[in-house]
Amino acid sequence: MSRPVPAIDHAVVNVLDRLDAAADQYGRLGFRLTARGHHSLGSSNHLAIFATDYLELLGYEPGNETKRADLWRHPAGLTGLVFKATDPDALYADLRARGVPVEPPLEFRRPVQVAEGARDASFRVIRVAPELIENGRTFFCHHFTPELVWRREWQDHPNGVTGIAEFVIAARDPTRTANVYSPLRRRRSGECRRQRPHGRACALDAVGRFRPALPRSRRRLLCAGRGRRYRRAGSRCRWGRARVRRMSGSRPQSMMISRAEEKRSID
Repeated sequence: MSRPVPAIDHAVVNVLDRLDAAADQYGRLGFRLTARGHHSLGSSNHLAIFATDYLELLGYEPGNETKRADLWRHPAGLTGLVFKATDPDALYADLRARGVPVEPPLEFRRPVQVAEGARDASFRVIRVAPELIENGRTFFCHHFTPELVWRREWQDHPNGVTGIAEFVIAARDPTRTANVYSPLRRRRSGECRRQRPHGRACALDAVGRFRPALPRSRRRLLCAGRGRRYRRAGSRCRWGRARVRRMSGSRPQSMMISRAEEKRSID
């Protein structure tokens, strides 16, 4: 039996103790964010919900900095790549059988206020062993209550974003990184061969296909819906980058989301 190609569930932006500032910034970029949610594990978040995936701003409120402390050792910025898990128990058994080092499934919840009243959104996640992932996390997420995440009232964004188009991983040791992700992708390890002065990078699109990442000259950030272009100033994305789709008329466009959000500058 052929295994399903993993699809992106969401991307995580680590905002640490700057939840208010991050929500304000992404709101100005044209994202319609959900109200702040609080996980049973101690972290808090805002979400930008798209058609089949979403962007998560993850941080902590005062007094919770010691909860989930392993997350806050990473610098602020894009630090989480999350795949969908339809059957988490079968997935965990399959990954273990194939020798993929993963942690046991973990369940948690997050209260959500919807028109029908207060409900609990609940999840089960399977994390790839953290020692294999440089500066970030990769895991699978199963939604027990997807109706509490993908709600129509949260999916209409002023900037027109409709989903995550790709996730780019830049690595000092591309071969090592490819070996981590090779059990999950269509192409064989090493097929993505675009050379870079400091290594190479591959882009994973929303349906699990890998291709060479965009050349350096095209790494620009488009503030969707306002016609302003952003560029990175004095920093290099050391772990990853996500590109989200938006629609302008009938032509898809994109917005780049990278690490070091506070270092963006306007052309």
